[in-house]
Amino acid sequence: MKIIEKLLTEIEEEGKITRKMLAIVPDDKFGWQPHAKSMPIKELALHIADLPTWITLAVTTDELDFAAKPYNPGDANTTEELLSLFEKNLAKAKADMAQATEEQLEEPWSLRNGDAVYMTLSKYQTVRHALAQTIHHRAQLGVYLRLLDIPIPGSYGPSADEQGM
Repeated sequence: MKIIEKLLTEIEEEGKITRKMLAIVPDDKFGWQPHAKSMPIKELALHIADLPTWITLAVTTDELDFAAKPYNPGDANTTEELLSLFEKNLAKAKADMAQATEEQLEEPWSLRNGDAVYMTLSKYQTVRHALAQTIHHRAQLGVYLRLLDIPIPGSYGPSADEQGM
């Protein structure tokens, strides 16, 4: 199996898990945050819904420069809108990845703000970084939901809620 096929499989599998988590974010709690230093649940969920666009960025551009182009992750005011945004971003990420070449994945990709370069990775590493960020923030969302006493779906097996613990 080639690397692009493997990445497409991983994107699809992580998308299924992410979809389950985003689907249970209560839109009446969009302003809730567990701590003053934590982002509100809406902001966290929007970031997760937006992360597939970083896969698109990785395979269709050479950099993201915040100084040159304002970055807009989109907005949603309901859970339904949040899921719609995620689905749109995920479909585009999968389509763009399917069009990429193995050689492109070796090329560098940078995240910057003008002269300040935050990171330069290969495009492959950037895709993996986007997936890792998705997993990380999805787990963070799970903690938020747990604090709201919302049963959590399993990610890589049944959750304690699904096992009746």
